[in-house]
Amino acid sequence: MFIAKVVGNVWATRKHPVLEGKKLMLIQPVDEISLRQTGEVQLAVDIKTGAGVGDTVIIIDEGNACSQILGYERAPVRAIIAGIVDSVYRKGKSRKYH
Repeated sequence: MFIAKVVGNVWATRKHPVLEGKKLMLIQPVDEISLRQTGEVQLAVDIKTGAGVGDTVIIIDEGNACSQILGYERAPVRAIIAGIVDSVYRKGKSRKYH
């Protein structure tokens, strides 16, 4: 799992059946306190959180876990948005996002 910033969305008129009705979002991993970019932009599926561009989110980044969450053993998914982050506290430092 990691923290990321939603930086965009993807519109797809044709999707794998397991992705029907789910949002495809572009996310970029960030340091949870400074919000500095720590990785490349990647695709994540938003099942129910309603995350949008600019939100800070927590990402499940493991294909098998994503397949189990989606209920489809061979789901073509690597990352799922698990929640929208309100605040983080780490090593005496904290950061509020909303």
